Amino acid sequence: MHIGGLGLARGYLNRPELTAEKFISNPFDNFGLPILDFRLEDRCDNPKSKIVRLSVAEVQNPKSCRLYKTGDLARYLLDGNIEFLGRIDHQVKIRGFRIELGEIEALLTQHSNLREAVVLAKEDNMGNKRLIAYIVPNQEPAPKVIELRSFLKNHLPDYMMPSDFVVLKALPLNPNGKVDRQALPTYQQEKSELEVVFVAPHTSVEKALAQIWCQVLGLQRVGIHDNFFELGGDSILNIQIVAKASQAGLQLIPKQLFDYPTIAELAALVGTTQTIEAEQGVVSGSIPLIPIQYWFFDLHLSNPHHYNQAVLLEVRQVLNPVLLEEVVQELLIHHDALRLRFTKKESGWEQVNIEPSKLVPFTSLDLSRLPAVEQQSAIETTAAELQTSLNLLEGPLMRVAFFKLGISEPSRLLIVIHHLAVDGVSWRILLDDLEKAYKQLSQGKIQLSLKTTSFKQWAERLREYGRSPELQQELNYWLTTLPKKVSRLPVDYAEGKNIIASTRTISLTLNSSETRSLLQDIPRIYQTEINEVLLTALIQAFAQWTGVRSLLVDVEGHGREGLFTDIDLSRTVGWFTTVFPVWLAPKDSSVVEVLKFVKEQLHTIPNRGIGYGVLRYLTKNVEVTQQLRALPQAEVSFNYLGQLDLVLPEASLFKPAQESTEPARSPEGIRKYLLEVNSFVVEGQLQIEWTYCEAIHQQFTIEKLAHSSLEVLRSLITHSQSPHTTSYTPSDFAEFQWSQWNQADLDEMTKAIGEGT
Repeated sequence: MHIGGLGLARGYLNRPELTAEKFISNPFDNFGLPILDFRLEDRCDNPKSKIVRLSVAEVQNPKSCRLYKTGDLARYLLDGNIEFLGRIDHQVKIRGFRIELGEIEALLTQHSNLREAVVLAKEDNMGNKRLIAYIVPNQEPAPKVIELRSFLKNHLPDYMMPSDFVVLKALPLNPNGKVDRQALPTYQQEKSELEVVFVAPHTSVEKALAQIWCQVLGLQRVGIHDNFFELGGDSILNIQIVAKASQAGLQLIPKQLFDYPTIAELAALVGTTQTIEAEQGVVSGSIPLIPIQYWFFDLHLSNPHHYNQAVLLEVRQVLNPVLLEEVVQELLIHHDALRLRFTKKESGWEQVNIEPSKLVPFTSLDLSRLPAVEQQSAIETTAAELQTSLNLLEGPLMRVAFFKLGISEPSRLLIVIHHLAVDGVSWRILLDDLEKAYKQLSQGKIQLSLKTTSFKQWAERLREYGRSPELQQELNYWLTTLPKKVSRLPVDYAEGKNIIASTRTISLTLNSSETRSLLQDIPRIYQTEINEVLLTALIQAFAQWTGVRSLLVDVEGHGREGLFTDIDLSRTVGWFTTVFPVWLAPKDSSVVEVLKFVKEQLHTIPNRGIGYGVLRYLTKNVEVTQQLRALPQAEVSFNYLGQLDLVLPEASLFKPAQESTEPARSPEGIRKYLLEVNSFVVEGQLQIEWTYCEAIHQQFTIEKLAHSSLEVLRSLITHSQSPHTTSYTPSDFAEFQWSQWNQADLDEMTKAIGEGT
């Protein structure tokens, strides 16, 4: 079957030999039809763009008419329809995309150490087609997989990347001297949970990284080609990977895991990253405030001392309180942010790192003689007292209490820290160090892992960054992207006072199967991160409630962005959180189209939003600060806290306890937002908490809103499980610098490819 006529392509890009083979002169006359000649114009409206225009002219020369050899074998039926009989070449269709295997083979043979290459589409046990490349090197050793993937990555989209490479000494030939594709060895593959080809790690670096991934992700095994984010990884777990890799002597940075999300790719980078040295002694002295601290003091709380985070742990074995107290002292020495102090002056709040004190904020209580009911009451009463005992000026900013409950009941360990000294990532570091330090001390001596960049140095570098021309270039993004006016959220009680004492929380969960799809299937199908999926559900739910297809929301990030090559925060304790506004105003109401919009919107945000706070609080340009402050403020906040199940592994000394540790904040405090939406995974299930003020909203109103968002998530999960479902957005092709596609162009293009037109 050959195709000709209007709209026929001019040829293959930069492939004259393939163009000559596939585009042939039309042996028939043109039946009197005009022939269109497509010519490249040497001009472009956008000087930065490499896209050129095509001019169309009608010509009369029949020799200009060409046909394209499709490679399809077909025949006309008596009723005039065309019946497709198969292929006469090596074109295949995978995930809706037509792929010319010869193109991949031609690229592979351009590698300096490959003599021959053949690519086949193989079906796995589930009937899914995957590309396998059979290669013959010019000399031993053969190129590494990471080298081949990197070589192809600059020329091929992801869907044309072979799943694996098989090295052969020679390709099998038939009697005519051509490659006998049927004789190529069968590729034995083992199906993993994500239906990808499992290839076990074999080098020492790959094995070390695989072990770290298993620890952080809570998996039994990981293949070297498994995608970190398709396994359920996220930006928070990314930091843990980097920290544990560093402890194992493997230097990486968080950005590398985003760019190279497989062990095979990362293993090739180990050793290419410079070692970042950090101060290992006690850090003390004055420290500039960072944006999140300015954000906190801008709340003007009546009791800023009472704004904490707390963890209550059930202890799985008998612990010695004396050793625990020594461990707490060591944590205070090792992690400088736990020794912060704050003073309010006329110019504003200032902070300083004090020297370690001999006075350890540790309490041990023996409740073993009390009945079980009274034990619970005593724990909760003590927790409430400790929550109100922190002091920003004089300290401490952390208190620890150990509760001994008797032989038959596991002990409890309570840790209360002011939010100014800790965040979600910091808790993971502290709990890991707490357990390691106790085990080490039980055996004689504490030897914690090396420190990474201090909170003090990070704050100083951020202040410098706030005055840099590089950051000033971001200002235009925030001023043009954010709206000048937004609709206020509906309220049930207009005169209600939004204080912490009136807050209530509604919590809804997805089951384990749904959560697994959310963390693994949807990222694989839509190339998304969990934040993008959850925000899609948020905007859809609010649109159903308000009738307005737009929402201004403050999004929280972990804040440990790789702005500087000589900074490593993977094991640094402190409050690093970034808070930045995101304007979501999708034009389409389809849930998949909204997901695409949200994904692209978040991908356009520079450096994951950290620049907004730096511009607003750290720049010396008063006009810039005023411009950002004048913009509408969000009434909704959103935060994804990660997979909390993975914080304390099964083998840990601790597990979360059930008793209450409230109140973590002063009841008299004024709330900044009308609604706070916090999501996390616990016991294998996604949990979404909607915190509201009962003096402003009825419970029914928020319950309906929360259920709506859950239904959106379920609809996305259902859609992702449809056969051959896949979805791309322009950011998926960001590596192709010549690409200037918008979403409409890409949708039309992928639809045409999928339909084979």
